[in-house]
Amino acid sequence: MKKILFFLLLLLSCRVYAIQYDVVVAKDGTGNFTSVQAAISSIRDFRPEGRTVIFIKKGVYKEKVVLPTQKTEITLIGEDRDSTVITWDDHANINKMGTFKTYTFLIQGNDIVLENLTVENNASRLGQAVALHVEGDRVAFFNCRFLGNQDTVYLGREGCRNYFSGCYIEGTTDFIFGASTAWFEGCTILGKINSFLTAASTPKNIAYGFVFSKCSIETADSVKSVYLGRPWRAYAYTLFKECNLKATIRPEGWFNWSNPKNELTARYAEYKNTGPGSNWSKRVPWSRQLSKKEAANANLSAVFGNWNPLTAKPD
Repeated sequence: MKKILFFLLLLLSCRVYAIQYDVVVAKDGTGNFTSVQAAISSIRDFRPEGRTVIFIKKGVYKEKVVLPTQKTEITLIGEDRDSTVITWDDHANINKMGTFKTYTFLIQGNDIVLENLTVENNASRLGQAVALHVEGDRVAFFNCRFLGNQDTVYLGREGCRNYFSGCYIEGTTDFIFGASTAWFEGCTILGKINSFLTAASTPKNIAYGFVFSKCSIETADSVKSVYLGRPWRAYAYTLFKECNLKATIRPEGWFNWSNPKNELTARYAEYKNTGPGSNWSKRVPWSRQLSKKEAANANLSAVFGNWNPLTAKPD
């Protein structure tokens, strides 16, 4: 596949870098394709040449995108995070669709990277409406936005590893949910109504579920109180570590999903959070405040094993 050269002027360093893209998507027809799906579909399955880089020019791409299992080692880079938008508007109550078919972007392949993109489900609040649905392993997101209401980000597969760095995620109820292992580093998480931020379904045999590290946990101006999370399945694991919590975080922090048995198994913890919502004194007794040693052990290497997501970031 022929390489296409783009030159980016980095003003801070006054140096010019040549960045090579294999495929260019542009709404105005100046690239190889006008849709993201067409670009993905054009890539050879399990491409032996290695990683493929897709550059997506600014624009609103209204399409439902699937990156299937046979498409691996693909990087998608938007020209500008806020102006490069993939959007769709399915919700669970359209023809009894159910939650898991509502996605705007479904990622099933392994070793995928997204950078500088917005993925949105802009359906009205008429039911669950997933923006991002991830089933692949070793999938990383850098400086992306994920916009929606209920169930914005679904990290669906047990044992799969997902990494979010410097991302913005907003939603209403359970808007970060699923069974995968995920690390959120320096992200902004915004709750839009009085509800629940997370709903992990971590299996009993998986050591880590969702880890939020140095994130900003915020709420819309109209919000009075939100829970950090509730267990979608009994052994849900969620850790907020050195995050800044807004005052609208409920004092008890966590909810048992109206099932006291979940209190015996859910793995909910915090460590050195700051901000007015971090007061530990009224947290539910079945959540934990980690020790310094325990927090140090909950690091990227422990959570992801032999995968270092930092090596996935485009140069």
